[in-house]
Amino acid sequence: MDAINLSNRLARVADFVPMGARLVDIGSDHAYLPAHLLLNQKITFAIAGEVAQGPLQNAQNEIEKAELTGRLEPRLGDGFAVVEPVDQIDTAVIAGMGGQLIQKILEQGHHDHIQYDNLILQPNTDVSTVRTWLQVHHYALINETMLFDDGHYYEILVAKPGETNFTQQQLTFGPFNLQNKDAVWIAKWQAELDRLQQLLDTLTKADQSDSIAYQNYQKQAQTIQEVI
Repeated sequence: MDAINLSNRLARVADFVPMGARLVDIGSDHAYLPAHLLLNQKITFAIAGEVAQGPLQNAQNEIEKAELTGRLEPRLGDGFAVVEPVDQIDTAVIAGMGGQLIQKILEQGHHDHIQYDNLILQPNTDVSTVRTWLQVHHYALINETMLFDDGHYYEILVAKPGETNFTQQQLTFGPFNLQNKDAVWIAKWQAELDRLQQLLDTLTKADQSDSIAYQNYQKQAQTIQEVI
C-alpha cells in the first residue's frame, strides 16, 4: 500500500471525504490517505497527525516522496491538538483505532463548542460507543457502511453537526445498516451469531445452561437473530 494504491479500507474512507475539504487525519499511518486525496485533487490542504516521532517521520518521508510539502503538514501531537484555528480544518478522519480510543480523541478535541463540518470515523471495535458519542454530542450520523478487507470486517461512520435520537438497537447495529442489510453486514453478524452459538453449546455441555454467562450470550444471540 502507498499513496497511489490505498487498501480497500482506506479507499472506502477516502470515498466519503467531500471535495475541496481541508482535512486532518489523526493517526495518519504514513500519511497515505491525505497524500492520496491531494494527489487526486480531492482536497486542498491536510494535516497528518501522529502521537509518536517514528510514525511522524514515516509521514514526512511520504510527503517528500509525493512532493506535497506545504500542502500536507506532518504534526506531532495528541489527537486534535495538532489542529490550529488558522488551519480552517473542516473535515476530520480517525481510522484504524478502537472505538474507545476514538471516543476519547473526539471528547478531548471538542472543547469550547468546537465542531467540524464532517467526521469520517472507522473504529475497529466498539462501534456502538462511537455512534452513542456522536448522538450525545450533537452530530448526526448521515451514512455508514461495512466492508470486509484482509480478513476483517470494518465499519465506517460519516457524521455532520445535527441531532438524532436512535434506539439502542440502532446504536448497536447501525441505523443505515439495519435499513440496507447488505451482504457484508449480514455476514459479519452471522459470524458473530455462530460464535455465540458455539459458546452456548460449550456451556450446555458443561452443564452451565443456568449460568449468568449463558443467559447473556443467549440474549445477545436472540438480538442478532431478530435483526438479520
